[in-house]
This record gives sequence, C-alpha cells and structure tokens, in this order.
Amino acid sequence: MNSGWIVRDSSGQLLADFIGGSRLEVGRKLVPRPYDAFRLHVSSSYRELFDRAVGQVLRNRGWEIVPIPARQRAGLGAMTGTRAGAPA
Repeated sequence: MNSGWIVRDSSGQLLADFIGGSRLEVGRKLVPRPYDAFRLHVSSSYRELFDRAVGQVLRNRGWEIVPIPARQRAGLGAMTGTRAGAPA
C-alpha cells in the first residue's frame, strides 16, 4: 500500500528531507520558490509552470519522486524526527 512519496537520488538513496503525502507536496519542497497549494489544484496553467520547475530540479540533480510503502515511511519519519503522516 502506498503511504506517501519521497525523492530518490541517482545512487538510489531515499532523501528523507523530501517526503510527503503526495507528489505535489514533495514537489513543493523541491522548488526554490513557494507555490500556492490552492492555485496548484485549480489552475492548470499554474500547475504546468510548477510541473516544469519540479521537472527541471529533478533533471538537474538526477533525482526522481517515488512512492513509498507505509512501513518504510514510518521508519523514515523516525529518522527525521517527524511523525509519519504528519506534514513536515
């Protein structure tokens, strides 16, 4: 069962600083400027700009956003000092 999403680097390491309940949440942590969560859901053109910015960060760093199972997410939460399922 998919419990969340996380960034995996080019060497296969999971980056616990970039964990979230959705791909969108993880993407918002990656981009250098803040994107409004509401506008991302209601404006397709705003979402396209955001998707481009996230894609550029991922390509430049050789990273990808991948799903993680609930058990693995709970362990990562313990490593980072956050509660699994809680917003970071």
